[in-house]
Amino acid sequence: MTPSDGYLLDNQQDEAGRRFDAFATLFDPTTFRHLERLGVRPGARCWEVGAGGTSVVTWLAGRVGPAGQVVATDIDTSRLVTARPPVEVRVHDVGADEPPGEGFDLVHARLVLVHVPDRERALRSMIRSLRPGGHLLVEDADPALQPLICPDEHGPEQRLANRLRQGFRQLLADRGADLSYGRRLPRLLREAGLREVEADAHFPVTSPACTALEAATVRQVRDRLVAAGLATDEEIDRHLTAVEAGTMDLATAPMISAWGRKP
Repeated sequence: MTPSDGYLLDNQQDEAGRRFDAFATLFDPTTFRHLERLGVRPGARCWEVGAGGTSVVTWLAGRVGPAGQVVATDIDTSRLVTARPPVEVRVHDVGADEPPGEGFDLVHARLVLVHVPDRERALRSMIRSLRPGGHLLVEDADPALQPLICPDEHGPEQRLANRLRQGFRQLLADRGADLSYGRRLPRLLREAGLREVEADAHFPVTSPACTALEAATVRQVRDRLVAAGLATDEEIDRHLTAVEAGTMDLATAPMISAWGRKP
């Protein structure tokens, strides 16, 4: 898998940085709360899978300190070029490559596995890389659980927004994304042998970050929506104007966080 043929929203597009910033605003508090609970300590070894942006990597590096290690992997590491020890950056495909080490205290992936064609192999690889007693935290969206960008569909602009979101979901599905993966995570972690499995969900309904994420996402996939006959340029322009007016309540898909401990 390469950024151009395996992932609809590749890291090198101009809007990718805005999407990562929006993800950080929307989801970092939830992610950091779970990482705090799992007890990331000085000297720990962590693997951040599909790192993409830098916010989680930076948080982990601050926790493990100079005696620890954070291995940050992605198929496209262009946004991690400024990383410094204890961060080690590697180009890596979690669904195809061997783990970048073993004996990790923590392995974390956020909004990654839903896009990986061989999710089962990726999950096995992540668990195999843990030390006994190490923790896995997987956080993934479930767009099928809540498919609407505007849950309150009360007017024509909201209806258009939801139709464009349906087109975006179709593009994801055509690329092999599993749009109902998030809800299965607790069961999959248990079946893989992890203990003390728990999960929760975070569902932002409206915020400036939701607005920024929608605008950046639509701009990234605009040409693909038009080429697939899922929208016209005029409809996309109208939608972006409505989004930027800030008068719609825009939601994200729920992000399911599931974690467990390797025996």
